[in-house]
Amino acid sequence: MADVFLPAGTSFVALRDHPELWDRASAWFSGKWELPPEEYHRSMEEPPVRGVPGWYLLCAADGTILAGAGLIENDFHDRPDLRPNLCALYVEPAWRGRGLARFLLGALRREAGACGWQELYLITDHTGFYERCGWRFATMVGTADGERLRLYAAPCPPHSY
Repeated sequence: MADVFLPAGTSFVALRDHPELWDRASAWFSGKWELPPEEYHRSMEEPPVRGVPGWYLLCAADGTILAGAGLIENDFHDRPDLRPNLCALYVEPAWRGRGLARFLLGALRREAGACGWQELYLITDHTGFYERCGWRFATMVGTADGERLRLYAAPCPPHSY
């Protein structure tokens, strides 16, 4: 995977270390995905076991949220044995194409590896992007509403960055 350089002043924020940001981060994730902010907030409050759950942001120097993603046990699919899952990856449209998603994908793999996980999974309906970021298609999984989605896997390095 190619090196990714973040825009100057961008910070990688582990929300477990910043509870003062939980309300704002919960509202931001909720605005991007279909879960109420309370669900995100509850997950952020939960004590992590081997880093899960874990929530992360990329913020501009002024505190603006540029992108975010989470680590959870299962991202609402029928394969609970394939865990943990990277979820809720989102990059604000104005910041797309600058490597922020690629950075988060790598950073969360390193975070999971530092916690002892050997592999990380994610579900998506996209093709192409994740393969270019070092992920491999693993299998199709079902969701509660009967949808079939692609599940990808990527190895986690056994150490932190």
